[in-house]
Order: sequence, then C-alpha cells, then structure tokens
Amino acid sequence: MEKFTEKELLDVLGELFSDEISIGVTDTERYIYYRPSKRVDLKIRQGDPVKDGTIAHKALSSGQKESEFIDRQVFGIPYHGMAVPFHKDGELQGTVLAVYPTYTEGKSVVTIKTEDGWKPVPFGDVKYFEVKDRKTQVVTEGLTGTHKNTLQEFEYVLPRDMFVRCHRSFIVNVHHIREIYPDSHSTFLLEMNNGDRVPVSQSYSSYFRKILGY
Repeated sequence: MEKFTEKELLDVLGELFSDEISIGVTDTERYIYYRPSKRVDLKIRQGDPVKDGTIAHKALSSGQKESEFIDRQVFGIPYHGMAVPFHKDGELQGTVLAVYPTYTEGKSVVTIKTEDGWKPVPFGDVKYFEVKDRKTQVVTEGLTGTHKNTLQEFEYVLPRDMFVRCHRSFIVNVHHIREIYPDSHSTFLLEMNNGDRVPVSQSYSSYFRKILGY
C-alpha cells in the first residue's frame, strides 16, 4: 500500500469529526493545514501567520491545551476553539486545533431525562455533569438525570463564568464548590455543597487553577 501524504491523512482524520468542526495544524509561526467545516470557516489558508489572540496562539504561548471562546475581532466571526500543542524531543513544534461554531445565545436551562419524563433545570441549579456508564449524568439538588450531549458538547454551550471542565469525566459548577482539597501530585478533590466529591485530574489542574485564580 502506498504511503499517505500528511494532507491526505489529515483529511481522512477530519472525517472522524462532526461537519460542524473545523480542524487545523500549525507550526510555531504559521498554519500548515486547515480544513473548514460546513458551519464555520475562519478563511485560514496554508502559510497564514498565527495571529495574536487566536486559540492557536494562546496554546503556543502557554505550551498547554487551551479551550475558550474567541470573539469576532480576530477572524470576523466568533468561535469556540480548542488547541493542543505538540512537541518533539522536548521542543514545541506546533498545535492541532478544533474550531466549533458558536451556539445561539439565551439558552438558560438544560432539559434532563428522568424516570418520570423530562425536566428543564436552570443552569445555576446544576452542580456538575459526569460521564458514567457511557451516559452524561446531570446532578442537581435532589435530582439526577441524563442528557444526550457529550461533555465536549456541553463545554461549548454552558456559561463560562459558571462551569469549568476539571476532568475527562466531569464539568463542575464553580458556584457549588464548598472546598478544594489537595489530592495526589498536581491533582485536587472538590467537595460540592451537597457533599459529593469530584476529582480534578492532573491534565486539567493547571487550567482549573488558572480559571479559579489560586
């Protein structure tokens, strides 16, 4: 079998993602690959420089995974982005990024499925989201149900001033954290105000501390 070119391989990998997600690759200064989605196209071209303020630039600057909303001033349209830096022999080589369209503003509830049917719950009443048994559990005061969205999908529709991803299996509402305890190396345990304990994994600990400012 003939070898794939890098572009052919990236195009094939791009098919694994939703039609709503654009993907790109940069070196330390420029974009070397970009595949727009049907929903959002930042009009990036191969060879374009990585601009200040973009999610790729943030990841290159920090050397860590970055995930946040970028306003329309950078590319002319707002977007949610996630960028992960990659290294070779300990040296930063570039980033791989995913670009998601923004969602309609104004949604303020999550509708969860319970044994009795469906119940709309205000975002502020949700304590945390947990992936359990391949389902997304939504935990509120006195009520737990499920939702069809993945945590990654929730990550881009939940209010950023309220919810923080702290683990591959958890998103927490910071307004419901009672106390933070150190656990093993670079990890934490969150005690929620209902007594539940939620872990902060090592891969999210730096981001979590940055968001909460400690």
